[in-house]
Amino acid sequence: MNARRRVLTWRTTDRTGYETAWAEPSGPSSFRAHGRAFGLSPAPYWLTYELETGEHWATRRIRVSVEAESSVRNLELERGADGGWTADGEPLAGLAEALDCDLGRSPLTNAMPVLRHRLHRAPGEHDVVTAWIAVPELVVRASRQRYTHVSRAPGGAVVRFASGDFRSDLTLDREGFVVHYPRLAERVSVG
Repeated sequence: MNARRRVLTWRTTDRTGYETAWAEPSGPSSFRAHGRAFGLSPAPYWLTYELETGEHWATRRIRVSVEAESSVRNLELERGADGGWTADGEPLAGLAEALDCDLGRSPLTNAMPVLRHRLHRAPGEHDVVTAWIAVPELVVRASRQRYTHVSRAPGGAVVRFASGDFRSDLTLDREGFVVHYPRLAERVSVG
């Protein structure tokens, strides 16, 4: 990621909505981001988040708020220096291997494992465990995932994301951010 602020906007095809993230470096191998998204599926909701990564783009903290027709949900998910995770201050089990959060339905959080392993620049295949956050429910669970560099592409690369039976070839820009995530999101130009 270069030393400038990025504004990334995606049209989300799986939920008929949009997401915009403002991301900027906070160190040589870390960034901060905040974003807003809305979706119409499974029911209309509005989501806001603030994400902070530490060294090697590992998650430090993410705060998420979702407003739906009948409820407002909030989550503060943190990864401590010892690698332990908490949700709203309460310890979470089963995430000892996780370095990253994965905000469901958001293409932004795919960047962290890609950047850490430089898959947007070079061949490789890496298995990761994430603290996956279901949206709009804000329930957290461990998710085993695999990222595989498939090819170089004009202006970036193609990286395969796999989790369970799900597979998708993500087109990334040269900085490691999703441009096209089949069946989920397509980046749009603004202005």
